[in-house]
Amino acid sequence: MKDAKYDVVALGELLIDFTENGVSSQGNTIYEANPGGAPCNVLAMLSRMGRRTAFMGKVGVDIFGNKLKQVLDEVGIDTSAMRMDPEVRTTLAFVQTFADGDRDFSFYRNPGADMMLSKEELDEEMLRQCRIFHFGTLSMTHETVREATKKAIAIAKEAKAVISFDPNLRPPLWSSLELAREQVDYGLRQCDVLKISDNEIQWFTGKEDFDQGIQILQDTYQIPLILLSMGKEGSRAYYKKLRVEKAPYLQENTIETTGAGDTFGGSCLHFVLEYGLDNLDEEKLSRMLAFANGAASLITTKKGALKVMPYPEEVEALLAL
Repeated sequence: MKDAKYDVVALGELLIDFTENGVSSQGNTIYEANPGGAPCNVLAMLSRMGRRTAFMGKVGVDIFGNKLKQVLDEVGIDTSAMRMDPEVRTTLAFVQTFADGDRDFSFYRNPGADMMLSKEELDEEMLRQCRIFHFGTLSMTHETVREATKKAIAIAKEAKAVISFDPNLRPPLWSSLELAREQVDYGLRQCDVLKISDNEIQWFTGKEDFDQGIQILQDTYQIPLILLSMGKEGSRAYYKKLRVEKAPYLQENTIETTGAGDTFGGSCLHFVLEYGLDNLDEEKLSRMLAFANGAASLITTKKGALKVMPYPEEVEALLAL
């Protein structure tokens, strides 16, 4: 991979996740304001690993936008390309966690600042100075930010960056699932590294069997590295003719799963930076998945994700048990 000023630049949503945190004396649900947004969760994990990261996106000039910028600065994510808009409010998400750890989201985003990033506001030089460019589909739900995302991808590809994509499907944010499918298809056609979840592969391909679904993606899009997260079932990596699977590290004290997939994805990108995309083998993929599964399990024991990503030593200690 090329040398560059930044290891990973990500574009997308930065928001506040309001997560349940007990009940008041009057019986009302208490919500905790956790900094969130999948792209920055990925960057936060990479920053924990000592990687040079930067974020492109937009927040409002309000209480939450100011707090988010402060948090990104604290965790070591470059915010020089993050825009702050006085005309729109920072996007909010309320997260309900069920007994089995699954979640439901209610978004306050009509509009939200993350939707309003325009292609004219991109830092093009930053895009030319990254080794990996990472994006998802929440920056493709609406036309303005969709144009920005596609322009950013084009610039990064021209500069020979590795393109990383996580669909991170959130159905309530799309005007239709058909539009969502079109944009996921676009992302799949651009990426070199795909991180996709079990429910997303089933939704997109219509195949219940994960291997069959992945085969469709490999045949259609020729993606060099596909990373499949399967929650409590662990994860798999598909690379050339290799299929590597690793069991999860299940925690007795899991609180919630918010950010687990992003922690997994960020960990995997660290190994891509370490080894490159051309020199992976079964041993390297196995090590990658073991570390990523361990990191993802640790984040489930904490509220939120962005501010509390595990340190490499914590993950290694878990793997040594």
